[in-house]
Amino acid sequence: MLSWSGGKDAAWALHSLRRREDMEVVALLTTVTEGYERVSMQGIALPVLRAQAEAAGLPVIEARMPQRASNELYEQTFAAGLAEVRRRFPGCTTIAFGDLFLEEIRTYREALCTSLGWSPIFPLFGADTAALARQMLAGSLEAHLCCVDTQQLGAHFAGRAFDHALLDELPAGVDPCGERGEFHTCVVAGPMFAHPLRVQRGEQVLRESRFLYTDYRLAT
Repeated sequence: MLSWSGGKDAAWALHSLRRREDMEVVALLTTVTEGYERVSMQGIALPVLRAQAEAAGLPVIEARMPQRASNELYEQTFAAGLAEVRRRFPGCTTIAFGDLFLEEIRTYREALCTSLGWSPIFPLFGADTAALARQMLAGSLEAHLCCVDTQQLGAHFAGRAFDHALLDELPAGVDPCGERGEFHTCVVAGPMFAHPLRVQRGEQVLRESRFLYTDYRLAT
């Protein structure tokens, strides 16, 4: 099972796992913020999330969480999501994450998952993120920046395609994969999908005077 954000790192983790003979991904687990009806952090709308899962050929378990939830409530939501996965897939004991290099995040996930009876793995961890970003693009991954932390990256990057031009323009100190939260992406195509998603860009909304979200909707 894979923790799914709807972004490029989770998508590339899925691609990497599917290339391994010792792994089979059976489902995706996503935390959804109620009221907004969007993927937490990424802000991806539910119809796009579900289209991603359909294109990946996998069921998605939506663990629903209230707005402005505490970390304790997040952990309860995450645990409920894992319990639902276990109910539907009794033999599933491993959860994969697309984290890249933040040791404190990995340590936190390891402790939380172990306490809930799950074994976490990190198929992309330790990769050179500059090389990984280019590898994703060479592998036909397509994504758009759906959230920009304007305290770390200029607002003019919001809504842009994740492509070589963007990577060339990122300021020094900004991770090419946005691993420190500089930006988040919405993946729309790649080798992990049976077909690309057709999306159209919508409005932009600034939240908490900091996070600039760009809405993407399925094209009609």
